[in-house]
Amino acid sequence: MKKLALLLVFLSFCGSLSARIIVGAERTDEYMPQLKGKRVAVLANHTATVGTVHLVDMLVSKGVNLVGIVSPEHGFRGTADAGEKVSSSVDSRMGVPIWSLYSSQGRRLSDSQMSAFDVMVVDMQDVGLRFYTYYITMIDVINRCADFSRPVIILDRPNPNGMYVDGPILDMRYKSGVGALPIPVVHGLTMGEIAIMATSEGWAKKADVQVVTCSGYTHQSRYTLPISPSPNLKSQHSIYLYPSTCLFEGTVCSLGRGTDAPFEMYGHPEMRGCSYTFTPRSVAGAKNPPLKDKLCYGVDLRGVDDEKILAEGFNLEYIIDAYRRTNLGEKFFTPFFEKLVGVDYIRTMIIEGKSATEIRACWQTDVENFKTLRRKYLLYKE
Repeated sequence: MKKLALLLVFLSFCGSLSARIIVGAERTDEYMPQLKGKRVAVLANHTATVGTVHLVDMLVSKGVNLVGIVSPEHGFRGTADAGEKVSSSVDSRMGVPIWSLYSSQGRRLSDSQMSAFDVMVVDMQDVGLRFYTYYITMIDVINRCADFSRPVIILDRPNPNGMYVDGPILDMRYKSGVGALPIPVVHGLTMGEIAIMATSEGWAKKADVQVVTCSGYTHQSRYTLPISPSPNLKSQHSIYLYPSTCLFEGTVCSLGRGTDAPFEMYGHPEMRGCSYTFTPRSVAGAKNPPLKDKLCYGVDLRGVDDEKILAEGFNLEYIIDAYRRTNLGEKFFTPFFEKLVGVDYIRTMIIEGKSATEIRACWQTDVENFKTLRRKYLLYKE
C-alpha cells in the first residue's frame, strides 16, 4: 500500500509538471540565435518575464545588443493611468532608451527609432479583449516594421479569456484607440494569433512575423496571470468580468476605479434600490477616477462565481440593470460607448427596453462566422 501511495504521488507530480504552461519568452532556444549580432528592440512592459527575471534583464545578461525598449499604455513599468501620457526615458538600470508610444509625441515609432534596430521582439501579457490596447500597439509596431523591412518575433503568452468568443464584431466606422480590427469583443486569440490573422487578412501590413508559441497551452487552459497586466485589473476575477464591466467606461457610472476592486462593481449616486455603496478615491493607477469622492449606490460583483461569469460571456445585463436603475435615459451613455461595443445598435436596443438575450441574438451569426475564420489562424488546440 505504501508503494502504491508513493506511485500515485509520483504520477500526480509528473502530471503537474506536464501541465505547466511554458510561455514563449521561456523558450529561449527558439529565438536567441536570431538575435545574435543584431541590434534588438523590444516592445514590452512589466509582464514580460522569463521565469522570475524580466526579459530585458535576461537579454542583456546573455549579451544581446538591446538598443531600445518600446512601451505601451501604462508605461514600461505598468503603473500609469489608462491613457496617461508617459514620457520617453532611459531605463535606470540598463541604460537602454525607453520609447514610449503613449507620450505627447504620438503613438508611432519615429524614422530614427526604426533605423536604430534590426529586429523587434514583442512580449506583453494580453487579456483577450478587443478594447484592451496592447494588441493595437503591437499591430502599429508591426506596420512600422513592415515599412522598414524589420522582422518581428512575438513571444506568445496565453489568453486568460481565450476559451470562448463573444460579442459584436467591430463596425470599422468606430475604429479607435480601443478597437482596431474587425473582431468580436472577446476574440479568443493570443497575441501571436492576432498578429498572424491581421497580417494574413490584410488588416495589417505584410511583415516578417515569427511567433514563438507557448508549450502546454490550449484555448481551454485556465491560465492565472502571475502579474497584474495593468493597474486596474488587480485579480483574475476582474479579468473575467472585464469584457462586460468595461462597458461602464462609456457611461456616467463608475466601475470601481479608485476602489480596491475596479471592474468588480458598478454604481452611481442616483442608482435606485441598491444597498451596496462605495466611494471612488484618487489612488495610484486611478488618479482622477469617474465620480471621484462621490458616494455611489451600486452592485458588488465580487461574489459572482468565475464559472458563471465565463458561461455568461459578454454580458449586457449589468449595463441594462444600471441603465434602468439610474433612470437617466440617453444621458446614461457617452460617445465612448460605441467605441467600446463597436456597433450602434446596442445603445438603441437598450433604450428601447430590449433584454440582454434579445440583443445577444443580433451578433450570434457574426460570431459563428468569425469563429470559422479564426480556426485558420489558431496556433493552439481549441
